Amino acid sequence: MSLLNLSARLLLILILLSCSSNGKEALPATIHGKVIAIKDGDTIEILQNGKPLRIRLAHVDCPEIRKSQPFGKAAKQLTSDLCFGQEVKVLNDGTIDQYGRLIGVIINAKNQNVNKELVAAGMAWHFTRYSSDTLYANLEITARENQVGLWIEDFPIPPWEWRNGKDK
Repeated sequence: MSLLNLSARLLLILILLSCSSNGKEALPATIHGKVIAIKDGDTIEILQNGKPLRIRLAHVDCPEIRKSQPFGKAAKQLTSDLCFGQEVKVLNDGTIDQYGRLIGVIINAKNQNVNKELVAAGMAWHFTRYSSDTLYANLEITARENQVGLWIEDFPIPPWEWRNGKDK
């Protein structure tokens, strides 16, 4: 087999491989599923098409449970109260985070935006590193002004700092 013929075959294989599916199907912008687990305040798991799918709530960052951050358990409980066992809608743009979680906004059976409810109740920060949504920013400002939830503390530590062990 000539070098030219071998190169042509390799090129054809590469072209065919690049056109094939990677085995993952794109998710629609709105998916539906039953909430089967609450991992923490900002991570849930739904059953979607018979398979578990982990969802990281967009725009928000809740206090940590694993490192015993104040209000971590309360944030998880509120998320559970808002959506556990319910059929929910997950609004998403297909973004998957570094841990394999789909990033999305959860709309519960009462048509409440769970993500916004967490911020309004003072159980989450607006996660400005990944969100510039002014509605979430305003919800946080209002919760701070009214000293709701975690904002009753004098100097609450944001979860992204808590995870890194800063200022404990």
